[in-house]
Amino acid sequence: MKDLERIPILKRKYGDRSDWKRVIEKSYAQTFLDTKEFKGYVSLLNVHQVTEPLFTQYEDKRICLVDDGYTWLQHFPMNQRFSLTSMFNEKGHVVQWYIDICYRNGVANNIPWMEDLFLYIIVLPTGEVIQKDREELEEALVTGVINQSIYECALDEAARINHLIQTDRFDLFKLSNKHKEWLVLHGTYT
Repeated sequence: MKDLERIPILKRKYGDRSDWKRVIEKSYAQTFLDTKEFKGYVSLLNVHQVTEPLFTQYEDKRICLVDDGYTWLQHFPMNQRFSLTSMFNEKGHVVQWYIDICYRNGVANNIPWMEDLFLYIIVLPTGEVIQKDREELEEALVTGVINQSIYECALDEAARINHLIQTDRFDLFKLSNKHKEWLVLHGTYT
């Protein structure tokens, strides 16, 4: 566990996506929740206008991830090594859930963030699960960006999350709509 304490500086991803050049008009809200089901920050990014839509390809599926009218809800659970982004289209339907495996979640200048550990898991509304960026994790270990303990931590967390998904116990999927609606109604927007 001592090796985990000496972590190098990893890329941080912030809930407000302030550095996202594709999004030219947006509104943003966040809150801290401390409930039986979830403890941590939840952020809501409403995308009003983009320079161009963002698409991704998963084998034979081409999916739009962001366009005018899309909403991204991000969960930053306390004391966990993942962050969940639920991506909704302009009709309010989930287009995908994106689980970042991370070293930790935190807050800076009142904006939640996560430190990226390269691995991520994508779950489509059809139930398909897609694993990504194992090669990036391997490269980070080989090049010394992370050490063996952090590498193993990332793999262990991905395995734990995959098990929860396979056994239908990754409960944040079920909370995505509820938390989105709560922020729409009660969030303080910037």
